[in-house]
Amino acid sequence: MFDKRIKDLRIEKNITQKQLANALNVDESTVRKWEIGKSETSFSMLIKLADFFDVSIDYLLGRKDY
Repeated sequence: MFDKRIKDLRIEKNITQKQLANALNVDESTVRKWEIGKSETSFSMLIKLADFFDVSIDYLLGRKDY
């Protein structure tokens, strides 16, 4: 679920993988791997992602639909 949520949120915000990577100070390949389910992320990065997209960690992980 995390992979789909990250990709959907990024597209909804109309930013590229590179732009998201730059905003989070990670490599573009890291974002790519998240979006295809090839990599997971740390708890601290989950917090950054939730803050960046203004959603809850539960939403990112698919535990809640809002």
